[in-house]
Amino acid sequence: MKLPLLYDVALALLLARGRQSLVAAVGVTFSITMFIALLGFMAGLNQLLDGLALNRTPHVRLYNEVQPAPQQPIDRYTGPGRRQHNFIRSIKPSNELPRIHNVGAIIAALRRDPRVRGVAPKTQAQVFYNVGTVNLTGTISGIEVEQEDRLFAFGDYVVAGNPLSLKTVANSIILGKGAADLMLVGVGDMVQITTVKGSHVQLKVVGLFQSGVLELDKVQSYTSLTTAQKLLGEANNYVTDLQVKLYDFTQAPRLAKEYAQLYEVQAVDIQTANAQFETGSSVRTLISYAVGITLLVVAGFGIYNILNMMIYEKMDTIAILKAIGFTGADVRRLFAAVALAIGLSGGAAGLLCGFGLSALIAQVPFHPASLPSVHTYPVSFNLVFYVIGAVFALITTYLAGYFPARKASRVDPVDIIRGK
Repeated sequence: MKLPLLYDVALALLLARGRQSLVAAVGVTFSITMFIALLGFMAGLNQLLDGLALNRTPHVRLYNEVQPAPQQPIDRYTGPGRRQHNFIRSIKPSNELPRIHNVGAIIAALRRDPRVRGVAPKTQAQVFYNVGTVNLTGTISGIEVEQEDRLFAFGDYVVAGNPLSLKTVANSIILGKGAADLMLVGVGDMVQITTVKGSHVQLKVVGLFQSGVLELDKVQSYTSLTTAQKLLGEANNYVTDLQVKLYDFTQAPRLAKEYAQLYEVQAVDIQTANAQFETGSSVRTLISYAVGITLLVVAGFGIYNILNMMIYEKMDTIAILKAIGFTGADVRRLFAAVALAIGLSGGAAGLLCGFGLSALIAQVPFHPASLPSVHTYPVSFNLVFYVIGAVFALITTYLAGYFPARKASRVDPVDIIRGK
């Protein structure tokens, strides 16, 4: 049978039960809308939560942690007649600073590596913030502020002041927001710190830093690499950490092992350091897909019920169609066309409504105190969500129409006419 005639009959069937067809299309529209909005919001939330840690975490961190030797000198004694056993307790590490040796050559080699996007050196210093007679424990990280900002978006977390002031203002510090609140200081004030060697140093506050983790902001502050080295009384080649950013972070586990062996340092990759964040994101995404697909399946059952009722009420029409020359395959195509028409119209409207609802959510004000860079609810407009929604809508509606269409194709017109 010619397709134009089949489409005309399918349109007539749709209009004959227009209200039910509209309800089925609205069900598909609602399902697609909520599917896209839910996945977009959850993906945006995952990106926001992961960004709190992952944006500030190097793909590979190189450091030199002071550890006791796994084999002590006495264990190496292999003299003649050796019969004793050595029991060594409370082993102390050697009196060595946690510095990376030959750091200049390592940085130069890493920056020549085509797999490396950038390297940011860091020097960690344990200090005490002096607040009157009270000392607060703190950690100061000496950084190259330009590299830190380029690779780890450092400036996005500076809520007051200019991060580049660390480079231009001598003896300056960007204080953690939590520590600044405890000490009641702001930009332009002076703070006094005591180093682990007992030296007292005054630093000028040129900015406030807020990571989104309150406990971290109470202890963590930043200064220039040179200032941190002066606080420790070390030379300008004293570096405790090298933060490596890669073009492809999936290579981090392999490169961490390679760099650790090549440069004789300890190394940790981003997957190992933040395994819990990836697990949480995967679970949230899985739940979102499960809920969205459930909505589509429920809409498919609605279409199935409507087509079943349509076939039941139009048995005489089907019998007449088969009597005038429509084959069973034509009848299957007819009801499949009805189902796909509902799916296409409902799906197209759902894609538009889903985009509109996502855009509306993205404009809702959201000002969490711990996330200074966030002003609206996070939403992802990933094209993949729209493609998945459209494909599932077509598959669901086709399957919902296939089984009633197969039932209609088996109708014997003689039995229907005889019954009439």
